[in-house]
Amino acid sequence: MNKERRKRVAEALELISEAREILEEVRDEEQESYDNLPEGLQAAERGEQMQENVDNLEEFIGYLEETGSLEEM
Repeated sequence: MNKERRKRVAEALELISEAREILEEVRDEEQESYDNLPEGLQAAERGEQMQENVDNLEEFIGYLEETGSLEEM
């Protein structure tokens, strides 16, 4: 890979890192909101949706973490 392409990959990896940080913050906020709900609401539709959001964010973050192998190029 030439210098220009490596530079573009490095720029993309930086953006991915920033996106991952944002998603981690949102995940933490959503988890905290869920944790602060009374148990009855956690089991209700709203709480289940919040937990699903946390799970989905975890999955997306995992995908972004896999991009670390690009740094080896």
